[in-house]
Amino acid sequence: MTPQLQQAIRLLQLPVLDLNAQIQDALEENIMLEMEDLPDVPQTNAETTAEVETIKAEDSWQERSAGQIQDGGWNGEGRPITEFADESGQTLREHLLWQLEMEHFSPRQVVIGEAIVDSINDDGYLTADLDEISASLDKESEVTLAEIEETLEKVQCLDPVGVGARSLSECIILQLHQLDASTPGLSLAIDLADRHLDLVASRDYGELRRSLRTSDEDLHDAVALVKSCHPKPGLAVSPAAAEYVIPDVFVRKIDNRWQVEISPTGVPRLSVNQQYARLLRGSGDHAVLRSQLQEARWLIRSLEIRNETVMKVATCIVSRQIEFLEHGDESMKPMVLRDVAEEIGMHESTISRVTTNKYMHTPRGVFEFKYFFSSHLSSADGEDQSSTSVRAKIRKLIGAENPAKPLSDSKIANVLAEEGISVARRTVAKYRESMNITSSSERRQRPA
Repeated sequence: MTPQLQQAIRLLQLPVLDLNAQIQDALEENIMLEMEDLPDVPQTNAETTAEVETIKAEDSWQERSAGQIQDGGWNGEGRPITEFADESGQTLREHLLWQLEMEHFSPRQVVIGEAIVDSINDDGYLTADLDEISASLDKESEVTLAEIEETLEKVQCLDPVGVGARSLSECIILQLHQLDASTPGLSLAIDLADRHLDLVASRDYGELRRSLRTSDEDLHDAVALVKSCHPKPGLAVSPAAAEYVIPDVFVRKIDNRWQVEISPTGVPRLSVNQQYARLLRGSGDHAVLRSQLQEARWLIRSLEIRNETVMKVATCIVSRQIEFLEHGDESMKPMVLRDVAEEIGMHESTISRVTTNKYMHTPRGVFEFKYFFSSHLSSADGEDQSSTSVRAKIRKLIGAENPAKPLSDSKIANVLAEEGISVARRTVAKYRESMNITSSSERRQRPA
């Protein structure tokens, strides 16, 4: 391959943020390159613009809500407990080490405490046993296991509450011990966290009442206290860093037609500095500048090839997935790399490069190009279904099921078969698990 083709292929694989970093390096190193003014963002009608802004706001709200439900605590009424995490950029480790210096730790306990903190993960759990912590300390200090245990107890009293726990049970108990002793249901809640978390998770309240010989009211109070605890207290201090993506293309419906545009603010437009280029005309000197001029032209052409290829692939995807854009996941059409490769006359390996780390902004959200590719499943009417479409149907069926009588994988397979979609029970199970949906036995809500 020519150096220009090698460069074009390499740039094709880069996501926008990495590509911009490379372009910035080239601008600093090559005097023959300059950046053109960015064009204005294409204007659409007011309705389309308002729709896009509304979707952005809704996407942001949904992401925040999902994060609260997944990582935060929950209350007895099934609503997430909103916690305002520290956004100062301080890590959990830094937060704990700072407290070691501020709290009443002796110099010897500070050393032991630092070893303990080094073994606490981002969720706030202690991942090493006391023997491992002992082995990490200076042998000459002759630290005993009793000293480590005593220091761990002090670390477990630091902020955030529940940090330093060795299990979910211990984490919840540490948080419950912070409550006032007169709190209704507290003693029973500690017992639940200590011995019956599995029954709380499966909502087997009848078995809990029988085992603990307690009333419905007392059990309700205790379960509410357990569920109010944060299962990952460390995330309240150092939440997982947000990952940002810049769309490579925008997809909009304008005048009843779906149109694809290269993102106007994604990759800067480059050009050759004509003032320096004129100096080289008719002159055999300046070999370095001539080399830089050639490199500048190669880079500019490579970026043009990248944009052209991304546009071809994105346009092909959109033309094949109009039903998805109109109606959602259940209307996703089956599509593999070969389908696009054959339609636009490129090799499958090129399509694979283009669809990795490239993103499309649509009225339904921002999706990686790869999202639109899925395998074929046969149907009775001869029209293949995509695995994405079948997953969406499974999620819809489970979402509408009776909580007291959840659908088994076999039942879901039978329902899909009635709709003309041939799918095995084990395939249903695989798709369900890929969506982090538990089995029917775990989803069953037993009457209180």
